[in-house]
Amino acid sequence: MTNVTIKDIARIANVSYATVSRALNDHKDVNEQTKQKILKICNEVGYSPNAIARGLVKQNTYTIGLLVPDITNPYYPEVARGVEDEASKEDYNVFLCNTNWDMMKEVDYFNLLLAKRVEGIIIAPVSDDTMKFVEKFTDRLPIVFLGTRIEGEKYNYVVIDNVKGAEMITEYLISLGHRKIAFIGGTKDSGTFSDRVLGYKNALKKNNIEIDENMIKICGYRKVDGSNALKAMAKEANLPTAIFAVNDLLALGIIDAAENIGLSIPEDISLVGFDDIPYASLPKIRLTTVSQPKDHIGREAIRILLEKIENKNTRVGLQRIVQPELIIRSTCKSIV
Repeated sequence: MTNVTIKDIARIANVSYATVSRALNDHKDVNEQTKQKILKICNEVGYSPNAIARGLVKQNTYTIGLLVPDITNPYYPEVARGVEDEASKEDYNVFLCNTNWDMMKEVDYFNLLLAKRVEGIIIAPVSDDTMKFVEKFTDRLPIVFLGTRIEGEKYNYVVIDNVKGAEMITEYLISLGHRKIAFIGGTKDSGTFSDRVLGYKNALKKNNIEIDENMIKICGYRKVDGSNALKAMAKEANLPTAIFAVNDLLALGIIDAAENIGLSIPEDISLVGFDDIPYASLPKIRLTTVSQPKDHIGREAIRILLEKIENKNTRVGLQRIVQPELIIRSTCKSIV
């Protein structure tokens, strides 16, 4: 039979529609013999309850939430695709929420997902303050953090080794002869920023280069933030020979601003990014950057979440640290 419904099952079993519904919900009012008869018929005719019915039977919603801070950044759609592709294999649906780097919106979406009775949440936090709000839910709701290491064995996260990645790319600039290297982007209350600026500083220290705090410009993560930061540095007549942008989107803004103010990359300023979004490899951009396996990160996050959903009583967190890869293209120039 095709397109079998509960009414078809009721007719074959010679019981009411309500009895079939109660049997599929494992209701105590249906005796075991009738229940087994109905389940046997369902199996024989190939009847598979839809997600809602299945949720009613198992008291599950088969939905998860995914909160990202900036859907316009190509990094996050690639991660989301990995999450959705892997979730669909297990018949889970994904609610995607864009928090737009807004802590209040993040809280509102989190509460909305709770109201929707999602079975777990994957979240790329707006800031470290997110933990202050999320903390009270971690013991009763599986939560996986994206891109941020959370101190404590009970937390789940998938993160690239941001410190190592930042060290790699700063070391590369130093190998080209650069000593006046600016670090642009991020926010003070972001774990991602903290790790990447730490890697940047580590590389400078290893090479006996004095850290100039004036070369660290905390300005956000958007393309416009990168553009504004470079314009401000140009007005201050305090331009570096190289710039490490905290992400590729910021680097694209720096490229636009450089063209507007008459600077050439890499002839006047070398530039590196972080993430390796699709735009980074375009022929007219060819951005040197650190690559993250974005689809893999998304898939790892959902695998961890589903494992925690299946084993809710386990208190030990599942943590994955992904290794970065340096991608050398055309936005850097040797000044040795």
